[in-house]
Amino acid sequence: MGMAYGSDYHGLPVTSVRNGKGIEVAPDLFQLTVQIVNVVFVGEPNRGDWVMVDAGMPNKADEIIEAAEERFGTGHPPKAIVLTHGHFDHVGSIIECSGHWNVDVFAHEAEFPYLTGKRAYMTPDPSAAPGLVAKMSPWFPNEPIQLGNRLQVLPADGSVPYLPGWRWLLTGGHTPGHVSLFKDESRSLIAGDAFVTVKQESIYKVFMQELEFSGPPKYFTPDWKAAKASVLKLAGLNRDCGHGSRATGRGRSLKEGFTSIGRSFWFHSSA
Repeated sequence: MGMAYGSDYHGLPVTSVRNGKGIEVAPDLFQLTVQIVNVVFVGEPNRGDWVMVDAGMPNKADEIIEAAEERFGTGHPPKAIVLTHGHFDHVGSIIECSGHWNVDVFAHEAEFPYLTGKRAYMTPDPSAAPGLVAKMSPWFPNEPIQLGNRLQVLPADGSVPYLPGWRWLLTGGHTPGHVSLFKDESRSLIAGDAFVTVKQESIYKVFMQELEFSGPPKYFTPDWKAAKASVLKLAGLNRDCGHGSRATGRGRSLKEGFTSIGRSFWFHSSA
């Protein structure tokens, strides 16, 4: 079965001061900002397998592949790509990246209709919040993509393929099959868009990447009851314990010692 983007697929003329920049959050976590969202490389260079989480904005495959090869080498592709969800800014370069590396793409089965050409996401709601990004949102692609035979379901036992020690958690609300990834040993969280570290509705804050904890983008989130439950689930991970900057340390809305990647988040996330 062939692969294809939605009929409304296109790039967006938006960016941030962090565009093209990467940061090593931990020895096994590297965040690359692609315009206004983050792609995460999970795994240590020269120490076994690695996995990419999400695939950034449209038409950015060359930049993503170049950054991956700089970190891991040209002969060391990822073992797989894991999607937190299927919004356009998380799957924007998925077809080119998965084809270049010849790897499977894993997602929650509740996200499959949006990744197999069957169902479109909600039409973005510009009235959901003030701010220029919200007003621009009707222009954002929402039609489903088709990943064909590359698409695989995440294991039912909560494990993450090729990443021992990591587990996935269903954190719906922003989308039905949204997942976040958590590593208990280091208390590292890749939150996707379950929550974000930049107020996504404000174009100034998106451009400047100002650190501010916020819920998922309001213009693209249909189920706020589920979204709230997902944030509470993630906060509860610290039992002793996608958009934004790395956030670590104590206080804020999560507990001391918790590291996350935001929008794809650091506490560890975009729309």
